[in-house]
Amino acid sequence: MQDEASYICDSCGEEIVVPIDLAAGSHQQYVEDCPVCCHPNVVHVEVLDAETIHVWAEPETE
Repeated sequence: MQDEASYICDSCGEEIVVPIDLAAGSHQQYVEDCPVCCHPNVVHVEVLDAETIHVWAEPETE
């Protein structure tokens, strides 16, 4: 079971590691500020199974 995954911040290009909460559902979305450049990102988490998790982010537009 994976408990962490990562995405690349669109603003600064840094790899950001985030915790994965499998109990939160198979499709998750939340806003998180990049810990490096502080720009807000909309983080998407797609849990296909306990071993296959896709995480990506896009800049928050609002």
